[in-house]
Amino acid sequence: MSTERSNKFYIHTFGCQMNQADSAIMTALLVQDGYVPAENEQDAGIILLNTCAVRENAVERIEHYLQHLLGMKRKQKDLILGVAGCIPQYQREEMFSMSPAIDFLAGPDTYRTLPSLIRQVRAGTRASSLEFDPAETYEGIDPLRQGAITAYVPVMRGCNNMCAYCVVPFTRGRERSHAFSMVLEEVRKVAASGYREITLLGQNVNSYCAPDTALDFAGLLDAVSREVPDLRIRFTTSHPKDISEALVRTIAGRPNICNHIHLPVQSGSSRVLGLMNRGHTIEEYREKIALARSIIPDVSLSTDLIAGFCGESEEDHQLTLQLLSDIRFDAAYMFFYSTRPGTLAARTLEDDVPDPVKKRRLQEIIDLQNAISAELLQEAVGSVVEVLAESESKRSAGQLMGRTETNRAVVFDRQGYQPGDLVRVLITSATSATLTGTPA
Repeated sequence: MSTERSNKFYIHTFGCQMNQADSAIMTALLVQDGYVPAENEQDAGIILLNTCAVRENAVERIEHYLQHLLGMKRKQKDLILGVAGCIPQYQREEMFSMSPAIDFLAGPDTYRTLPSLIRQVRAGTRASSLEFDPAETYEGIDPLRQGAITAYVPVMRGCNNMCAYCVVPFTRGRERSHAFSMVLEEVRKVAASGYREITLLGQNVNSYCAPDTALDFAGLLDAVSREVPDLRIRFTTSHPKDISEALVRTIAGRPNICNHIHLPVQSGSSRVLGLMNRGHTIEEYREKIALARSIIPDVSLSTDLIAGFCGESEEDHQLTLQLLSDIRFDAAYMFFYSTRPGTLAARTLEDDVPDPVKKRRLQEIIDLQNAISAELLQEAVGSVVEVLAESESKRSAGQLMGRTETNRAVVFDRQGYQPGDLVRVLITSATSATLTGTPA
């Protein structure tokens, strides 16, 4: 391998927005140590997989990708392959037996050790760094992000909610909030770099509590929106038990905070929510939705749903369908349950819903939600919406794709506009997922 290639790295990011933010941190740490980002994996001497362990198919995806990289390593003997993020933290040392292609492992709290891990591999040893660090927030690191429109800014790491199905507390550790001053400094840098939108991130942003000021998330969101009044502000993900009236009033009261709340419910049955250890009933969830809609009449809502959780009956499933019909979410992330070893559900509950039943219930949820989404988007035909253009449309360079403040995807005729522009668009047609229009 040439010296030039050996110094180049490429990061494949799998999973959530937090992983995308972490990849920006890893990039910065490697560049600080003299490494250079490669345009693609073929040009790289170091390939990093930044992984997600939330769902079983995410792990299977990584396993399949490792087969591809093993072929690359057989042709390129000096290629270094690292696996970082949640999967190695979750699987730990057994990861090395997953594939002979893996040279090193790094967990979400140990990205500062990446240069050291690479040096250890070059010295001839497989290396790992998988310790939890309850103090690590990556303060002092200026993330090197891809893209130029939306920037992800983590405001906290880890999670204290022990939902029965979830591995996050085991992969990202206990909850810790970033200092208020650290968040504001990062927000200022993002604005100065020309970004048009900021998304504040956390496994549960609503439980943010600044260690330097004791400010809650409503206070942080208000301060961020005032610090950069010309940028759109979004946040994710929320937990229903922590949505407060103060937070909803902050969203309503600040013009640059987007009127969109992603509020995972997982099931429409209080009995199943109890088994999931979610910490709220469906009645309480409905009350939070009613609160949001009473204060922000045009709020758009999205959610997460799991079909076929342990002990879910047909009646429980029907309650989920009823919830969808009643609330009419704009969109939903929908999955069927898969056991994650080590979680509360894996230790204490029986995965007793047969796979064909899980898949049938999931399809019924998807079909209903797609119909609702299509109806809601059809209602937007004829209206004029403000769209932040994000990129060229995948189908045509003569069109741009962007999102409304309510997080609806819009494809529209370019007419000289560029990504980053705010454009008023007349909506002319709709599918179940996308609005189409022309500049008004």
